Amino acid sequence: MSATAELLRAAQEGNREACEKIVVENSGLIWSVVQRYQGRGTERDDLYQLGCLGLLKAIQGFDLSYGTCFSTYAVPKIAGEIRRFLRDDGPLKVGRSIRERAQEVYNVRVRLQQERGREPTLSEIADVTGLAPEEIARTEMAVRVPESLQQETLDGLPLEGLLGTEAPEEGIVERLALREAINQLPEKERMTILLRYFKNLTQEQTARILKVSQVQISRLERQSLKRLRKIFLDG
Repeated sequence: MSATAELLRAAQEGNREACEKIVVENSGLIWSVVQRYQGRGTERDDLYQLGCLGLLKAIQGFDLSYGTCFSTYAVPKIAGEIRRFLRDDGPLKVGRSIRERAQEVYNVRVRLQQERGREPTLSEIADVTGLAPEEIARTEMAVRVPESLQQETLDGLPLEGLLGTEAPEEGIVERLALREAINQLPEKERMTILLRYFKNLTQEQTARILKVSQVQISRLERQSLKRLRKIFLDG
């Protein structure tokens, strides 16, 4: 059994010194996650403490028979604890009115899907709710964390191709960073990326929602992808 495995087993059995040693040994890993969430209105040290809590949960939840690296398992636990705080208690908390509107949109979407046997269009949902298509899109994007990064960009590469990391735990952190970077884009560029790559809409459909020409959507898409590349290449 490796030294790390022995420490984990001891920590899981209640050995405080072993637990503290694991935290110290993984301090750099915690900070690597923390740096992706800076500038969100919460002090770095507070984010680090949240990351430590996530690591402690990872220690208790890790199965030594997984056959995977502990750090690979720990990173999403660390990031999840930080994101949960920022979502529920921090400055990113979604307002009640937006949540209520999102619930209304969801209910209408489900009802129309059942009635028509297919996914309803934004215009159909707009007719029922009285909301503008772009308002529906913004509402859904506000409460939904994008999960799929696999759709191809204009260059024929998935958005994950912007990252270029090979280490599994670093890859998880970088994918989280991509989501953060998308949220930092100017509104029209952000909406273009979300509608094109997460809602799987065509440039023509995206243009109708944002009330611009298809040529402008193509330009916005290229600008936003260039901006995302710059974020990751220049740090």
